[in-house]
Amino acid sequence: MTREEIKTYLPHREPMLLIDEVHIEQDENGNNISKSTYFVTGYEYFLEGHFPNYPVVPGVILCEMMGQSSAMLMKEELIGRTPFFTGMTDVRFKRPAVPHDTLEITARIYNRRALIFFVDASIQVKGELCASGKFTFALVDNKRL
Repeated sequence: MTREEIKTYLPHREPMLLIDEVHIEQDENGNNISKSTYFVTGYEYFLEGHFPNYPVVPGVILCEMMGQSSAMLMKEELIGRTPFFTGMTDVRFKRPAVPHDTLEITARIYNRRALIFFVDASIQVKGELCASGKFTFALVDNKRL
């Protein structure tokens, strides 16, 4: 899916739409896996002061990227709903993401209870682990917002 197609499911818009494309694939067990990419141009608003002379994508932005990629696994349920983080555990940062990196984001749902989703996600750069974590999301009806 392209960025414009992603917008049909995610409520995020620039500058907070943080995935450029996404592909949904199946693993060997038939479970859906989201594979998204984001190219760090170096001109993003979040790099302006983080850090002068050595711009690094903030960890919270990396978590948001993993969250958006994760939400695409719920795309059928997203119609008329908004995904909200309800938890993050075991979040780790292994290498910085810097300008000109292509971030490869992978996510898979490992549990679900009604409209609560539990997801494993990670980001790699050139095959090297950048960030990972477990995330929980609640889908909230837009009528309640």
